[in-house]
Amino acid sequence: MASVPKRALEKLLIAAAGRRIPVVIRRNARARRLILRVDEALGLPILTLPARTSLIHGEQFLRRNIVWLEERLRQLAPAAPFSHGGVFPLRGTPCRIQERRGRGIVTLERRSEEYVLSVPGEPEFLARRITDWLKREARRDLERAVARHARALGRTPAGIRVGDPKSRWGSCSAKGVLTFSWRLVLAPPRVLDYLAAHEVAHLKEMNHGAKFWALVERLDPDHEVARAWLNKGGVALSAVGRAA
Repeated sequence: MASVPKRALEKLLIAAAGRRIPVVIRRNARARRLILRVDEALGLPILTLPARTSLIHGEQFLRRNIVWLEERLRQLAPAAPFSHGGVFPLRGTPCRIQERRGRGIVTLERRSEEYVLSVPGEPEFLARRITDWLKREARRDLERAVARHARALGRTPAGIRVGDPKSRWGSCSAKGVLTFSWRLVLAPPRVLDYLAAHEVAHLKEMNHGAKFWALVERLDPDHEVARAWLNKGGVALSAVGRAA
């Protein structure tokens, strides 16, 4: 049987925010209209096109929405790539990256007012090793927080997933699977704990009505402080590890 060639990757370049910006093009057979959004983790615009929409129409759509796009790009936090000597927040505390050659495991040490993360291996694998380590740390923190809140509520989640969702910090599926962003491990612990309480509360109330918020209040009486922090500081977390 003859193989079907893969469709060539589609992309556009557009002048926005004083520079030429690559636009990621995604085709969606179920899409009925063009959708433009900015991926905060990538720091790039993403344009979703219905299957039969041409790139020319996509470019015209971009130009009609250029003012909105420029404003959204200006609101992005500056990219903060992982690099030797760089600093990123870990559980709300500055963490300095220390690259070292040779084999071994990633280790964390507390020094005075900051952490030091020692990362072995070749430089080209530095960012990936840090990201993988942060995902493991996030899972550990989230599993503990979810277990505590789930016991208090008398419910058991069907599972816990940790990834890098683009539009939300956490979610609860109809089957009771909780999904979280690994970036929560960058924030102060009370923020991660609030998100765990928030999604656990959805195991009982799959909405954001008064009963739901009463459950969140019961699980985390200080949740409003964490929500305020996330609304203000969440954008910066999306830039951590993002290439310049």
